[in-house]
Amino acid sequence: MSGVGMPTQAGASSSTTFPKIELHVHLEGTVRAGTLLQIARRNGVALPADSVAGLAGLYEFRDFPHFLEVWLLTTGALRTEQDFRQVVVDYAGEAAAHGAVYLEGIFTPAEAVARGVAWDEVFTGYCDGAQQAREAHGVEVRLTPDIPRGIALEAAMLTAGHAVRYRDRGVLGLGLGGPEAEFPPEPYAPAFALARDGGIGSVPHAGEAAGVASIRGALDALGADRIRHGIRAVDDPGLVRELADRGTVLDVCPISNLRSGVVSSLADHPLPVLVAAGVACSVSTDDPAMFGTDLTADYAAARQLGVSAQACYQAGLHGALCDERTRAALRRAGEACDWPGAG
Repeated sequence: MSGVGMPTQAGASSSTTFPKIELHVHLEGTVRAGTLLQIARRNGVALPADSVAGLAGLYEFRDFPHFLEVWLLTTGALRTEQDFRQVVVDYAGEAAAHGAVYLEGIFTPAEAVARGVAWDEVFTGYCDGAQQAREAHGVEVRLTPDIPRGIALEAAMLTAGHAVRYRDRGVLGLGLGGPEAEFPPEPYAPAFALARDGGIGSVPHAGEAAGVASIRGALDALGADRIRHGIRAVDDPGLVRELADRGTVLDVCPISNLRSGVVSSLADHPLPVLVAAGVACSVSTDDPAMFGTDLTADYAAARQLGVSAQACYQAGLHGALCDERTRAALRRAGEACDWPGAG
């Protein structure tokens, strides 16, 4: 590839001296091979291989169908409250090693429920994990359950209702994931209205593979407080100006976008264009285990594109759904940091 090169994990991993905020990470997509093997054995779930080395090929991303294959293997192995709790704690430890001080983890409860797991077992497991992660690793973890596009509105409403019920346990947002082009956001407006009435923020995926209409629907129909991805906004300069004027934060995942083919090369990523236009862009990993990335590598990718770590952190601080006490602590952490240059 030409222009900006692909940052390597080995080359980037030394840069953990500054704090990081991550607002877009699917907890099911953080499960590394060793953890997947452990959980599958515990639950008696068969995998294509019975060793970490044997599973290594699964984690060498080839294309989107391959991503879905690994996603289904991973989510299919998660069966119990203990599993959900472990996923949060394990990733908080990994993220802390890369400087994370705050993250908003995504999980998709309807998929587990479809496998026979109770709604409350899913939510309790993730919420317990968030509390344990804070105690074990010092990372503030908040949760944002996702509605997978294509499910019935009834299940979407149940997701929203449980999000409201667990608000006091760290559930702060409701998301919408899955194939954007096939399933626009508008049909899920009632679920987001229910969540909003219960004090839950709106953080849908939009503008990743699909275009401007996806982002517009997320803003207008779902009342988006933030947009996950949103990079296709560059196709409409008027929308870019509107996002900048609104102060709407985009949760950008550079390496995920490269791995999934949303951008042809890192040099072609629209992140610097968006930032230059005044759009606040946080930086996250999306599905780090499946895309072969980590939080340091994605921050390094942003820096190679001319976007400083401090700018990424400030956008994350602005976009976080946390309470003001937590925000003040994050602000102090940023102010106390000797930030590296934009490079």
